[in-house]
Formats: sequence, structure tokens, C-alpha cells
Amino acid sequence: MFSIGEFARLGLVSVRMLRHYDAIGLLRPAHVDPLTGYRSYQAAQLARLNRIVAIKDLGFTLEQVRAILDEKVGAEELHGMVRLRRAQIEARISADLARLRGVEARLRSIETEGYMNTAEVVLKKLSPVRVAQLSARAASYDGEDVGPVIQPLFAEICARVDRAGIRITGPGLAYYRQEDDGSVMVHACLPVDVAPGPGHDFEIRDLPAVGTAATIIHHGPMEDVGPTFQTLAHWIEDNGYRPLDLAREVSLHCPDDRAEWVHELQIEVAPV
Repeated sequence: MFSIGEFARLGLVSVRMLRHYDAIGLLRPAHVDPLTGYRSYQAAQLARLNRIVAIKDLGFTLEQVRAILDEKVGAEELHGMVRLRRAQIEARISADLARLRGVEARLRSIETEGYMNTAEVVLKKLSPVRVAQLSARAASYDGEDVGPVIQPLFAEICARVDRAGIRITGPGLAYYRQEDDGSVMVHACLPVDVAPGPGHDFEIRDLPAVGTAATIIHHGPMEDVGPTFQTLAHWIEDNGYRPLDLAREVSLHCPDDRAEWVHELQIEVAPV
């Protein structure tokens, strides 16, 4: 048998934790000296200690740990719980990182206030384009809402067009439309040269020509697009235009290094 200090060292926990587990009946010592009160543990009890620590570190309360252990959870079930918890933690980390990137982008917008280079904005006509597209709804224009929608859409439309053996004729693009309930319809598109019709697991449609669009080039990941869009907004207002419903993002260059991405932002405008 092992003293409480020895057992704590072998189990990689603190003596204080073992005493607490004893007090709440979660892990009793194998023996307690009636005269000294010294606790002694057996090596076999390490198995229960391992389960207690593993389940607790998954985020369960000690009462929940007790209930789980009383059901005699096996190693395979514990592995399943770990996999689920890992997925939850990774999702939370991803969301936190996205939120942090959004804050950093807002700070860059604040830093560039008054120094926006609106000379980069170009007015142009947009030709009609036939596209294969997939669409989905995002809760809002917030990057945390749009990003998780548009990225899988592009991956899926690329895969479907490739399976269909259809030739892509130009750079991919996305466009968005505000719904009455405040949500946003997100459309991921690839230019193609086939006629609309049935037989595909995606929509083929013609995007109309645009008489006047205010455009600007954005360099870098789309998480950082805020300052570029705001530069475009200042130009539109300062030059006597108003934005119409159509806004497009054209992917001009999208290598693996997101810092090297290049997009053209296009907003249909009309004179005020």
C-alpha cells in the first residue's frame, strides 16, 4: 500500500485533491489508520483516479463524475467522450480566434480613419456572367456568421462542378443579398460555359450586367476585409453615389498562404 503522498505522486495529483475526493466519497482510501488517521491507497485505485481526473478535465462537475463512474464507464466510452470534448474545445478555440481576428480588423479600421486611400476605387461596368452556384443563409454580415457559411460553400461547389466535368471559365465570386428578416443569403459561384437546365446538383444562372460598380482591390485574408469595405463606403458617399443591393467579391488570387489572397470588391451604385 502507498501513503497519501506516495499515491498523489504516482497519480500525478495533489494531496489536497485526494483529501477532497475522500471527503466527498469520490475516492476513499483503501485503509485509514484508526489511531493516526493516515490514509493508505492501493495501486489498483489508480484506475479510478485516472477516470476521475479524465472526466473532470472534460468539464464535468464532481457530482457528474460520480454519476458517470457509478455507471461503470469503460475505456472506449471515455475515448468517445474525449473525442466529443475535443471537438467542442476546437470549435470554441476556432470561434475565439475568429472573434479575435475580427477585433484586430476593427482596430485596423480605427487606425486608418482619416487616412483612407479612396484613390484606389475604380468605377466600371460589369459584364453578365453565367455561373454555377450554391447558396445558403447566414445570420448576418458579421464575419463570424458569413465565414463558416461561404467557405464550405466554395469547397462544395468546386467539388460538384469538377464531378460534373464542367469547365470553369473565370475566377470564383461570391455575392450576398439581405433578407427581410435581417439574415443574408450567401451565394458561392464559379463562372461556367454550359446552358442552364436540370441534371446538376447545383444551380446554373446568369448574373446580369451592372451598369456602374464601385470597385476596389483587397489584399490579404477576407477576415481583414473591413477596412477595405469602409474605404469603398467613404468613396461612394463622398462622390455622390448610393449603394444598390448587389455586392460581389471576386477571387483574383487565392493561394494556400491567405496573406497573399487578392479579391476585388464590387458594389453596384447609382447617383444620389
